[in-house]
Amino acid sequence: MRVAQSLYENGYITYMRTDSVHLSEQAIKAARAQASSLYGPEYVADGPRVYKGKVKNAQEAHEAIRPAGDVFRTPGEVSGELNADEFALYDLIWKRTVASQMANAQVATTTMKLGAVTPDGTDAEFTASGTVVVFPGFYAALKDIADDGDDENRERELPALGEGAPVTAERLNPEGHSTNPPARYTEAKLVAKLEELGIGRPSTYASIMSTIVDRGYVWKKGSALVPSFTAFAVVRLLEEHFTALIDYQFTANMEEVLDLVALGETDRVEQLEAFWRGGHSVSGADFPGVKPLTEDLGAIDARGIATFPIEGTDAVLRVGRYGAYVERGESERANVPIGLAPDELTAEKAEQLLLEPSGDRELGTDPDSGLMIVAKSGRYGPYVSEVLPEGSPKSAKPRTASLLSTMKPSTVTLEEALKLLGLPRVVGTDPTEGVEILAQNGRYGPYLTRDKDSRSLGSEEEIFTVTLEQALALFAQPKQRRGRGQAKPPLRELGNDPTTGLAMVIKDGRFGPYVTDGITNASLRSADDPETLSVERASDLLSERRSKDLLDGLTPKQTTARVVKRGASKKAAAKKTTKKAAAKKTAKKAPAKKAAAAAATSG
Repeated sequence: MRVAQSLYENGYITYMRTDSVHLSEQAIKAARAQASSLYGPEYVADGPRVYKGKVKNAQEAHEAIRPAGDVFRTPGEVSGELNADEFALYDLIWKRTVASQMANAQVATTTMKLGAVTPDGTDAEFTASGTVVVFPGFYAALKDIADDGDDENRERELPALGEGAPVTAERLNPEGHSTNPPARYTEAKLVAKLEELGIGRPSTYASIMSTIVDRGYVWKKGSALVPSFTAFAVVRLLEEHFTALIDYQFTANMEEVLDLVALGETDRVEQLEAFWRGGHSVSGADFPGVKPLTEDLGAIDARGIATFPIEGTDAVLRVGRYGAYVERGESERANVPIGLAPDELTAEKAEQLLLEPSGDRELGTDPDSGLMIVAKSGRYGPYVSEVLPEGSPKSAKPRTASLLSTMKPSTVTLEEALKLLGLPRVVGTDPTEGVEILAQNGRYGPYLTRDKDSRSLGSEEEIFTVTLEQALALFAQPKQRRGRGQAKPPLRELGNDPTTGLAMVIKDGRFGPYVTDGITNASLRSADDPETLSVERASDLLSERRSKDLLDGLTPKQTTARVVKRGASKKAAAKKTTKKAAAKKTAKKAPAKKAAAAAATSG
């Protein structure tokens, strides 16, 4: 919708927040003229084609979305003016509009039977069915548009053959066939389903998609929308206690009521009363009312609704405040990783998760302090810590250290834990300056410190292996600036963006991981795992970011400039405030000085 908004504002297409299929006379003439000039008069329908919408309460105040003007510009004519996303959308709208006024395609269904005799004398017959396009018609305009249907269910196109014609078989490949489950919804397919059910309007589809992703009800795996465990719990709650609200006809009926209120054909207060307290709606549907549905919320078994059995095991899945977890009894519990699809949580996977230690894992006793060392999983990741004895003062803090990226709480050893707890490690003393050089791990990775000077290390393992000579060699090199002067290496290289062709990488930023193509940056959502993020998902995030910037009328450089300007304004404001404070301070001191001078004179 952001890309369409940009095309509309710049005069490339007509108003896009409509689900009308009606074209104006001007548009019909333009489409027919362009089809005739590009493909030939025989490709144009005999008469103007007029379409009627199938969706009840369709917004038809505007005509169908189409290229603007009384003479359409072809995609080739505007290719140099639009970015990749804008061009793809304009190309789709242009093709659909022109094809709507073109002649029907003519296809012939063909069944081909091949007879042959095998070397052992068996008479074999092979059959294939398909279609032959006799006259392409409107297919000529739509030839570059891919069908979203299942590849296995599409009819194959066979060559034109005559009865009795000899055929030479080049190869024979026996292939098995198995049915596949229905494909997951994509955004486009979900919008098509909403439209079919009469739910929502064109102006709300984009916000619906954004809402279900931002609230964590679905997450994207490529272009597919994968439901989360939270969504299952929410849907179950609605199905068992608020059935009337999720009936497919509820939204459609509500929109019909609102249309009648807008037209002045029914009283709005009366309809609002029926909606709140229950009653008969003007749309012909009885609604129990929101108030009666929400009067006894205490009767809802929240724990039961958020609990799901896992087939093949006695463990259950629970959806909690901080995410989903697997539980068996009262003692065994394990968090479900973000990004694990519901259909991937099998009995085997559940058992595997439960085997991972979820509480404190005792590693052994520190021979120096005599304290127990444990491995834990915390809010900011796994770490090791020492257990203070009972009765220790509240001011006493146990030593803790985060695990290295290559370590796990289930496999870390006491020796490794003691190394981590011993950080920072003294590498040696600088013979020139007489100060110690320390190696340690920090927020931005492993590094060396010498007094107030620091240098980054190449890997976490170097914290324990770097020698004094190597450290002195690093400090002898010019220090690389942090921030803009020295960007951190990417977390992962993804490949080229299929939309722009630019190379995409995932980086760790100040506010978390993000994907960038060197021009546009897009933050990852909570359900996006940097380790498994697909090229398609990364491209979607960048396209969404570009579209938002475009809607704001900003290029990436302009966005940066705006941020810098805001920062400068804050500095200027702070400076101005400081000057005012100084002026007030001077004003306060002035009377005191006068009083002191007067006292000295009288003395």
